[in-house]
Amino acid sequence: MNKHRFISTIKQYYEGCNTQNSALMISTFTDDVVHYFVDHSSVSTAKGLANYWCKVAPRTQARWTVDHALVEGPEAVVEWSMLWKPLLEEKHELLRGTEWFVFRDEKIAEIRSYHCNFFLNDRENRQLHDFDYIGRGYTTED
Repeated sequence: MNKHRFISTIKQYYEGCNTQNSALMISTFTDDVVHYFVDHSSVSTAKGLANYWCKVAPRTQARWTVDHALVEGPEAVVEWSMLWKPLLEEKHELLRGTEWFVFRDEKIAEIRSYHCNFFLNDRENRQLHDFDYIGRGYTTED
């Protein structure tokens, strides 16, 4: 596994999510961090994102692990596995995904999360919500 300091920070962030440790999560973020999702609106600010995970993780019993990671310049990408319990299901299931992280001043400034959640499968959930694809020069349908 990649031992780069950014990967250590990402693992620390996931540990904060897994344990609902708001202070630990906040210690890994810039104050203006933004987390983009494919299945709902983005979440902004260090406190806002930590509060979000402290609310969501217990309801879904989510637990993230890093499976693979790469770092290039101020960016890191990880493949993760998340053992979780969908709200209307009796058993836990394993969901896999990837996240792109942008770092600023050694802290996480942006997270772009990609995964295909069977329970939230919808045409609208095939790209990041609130992300400025055009402004950042990405390919779009327009």
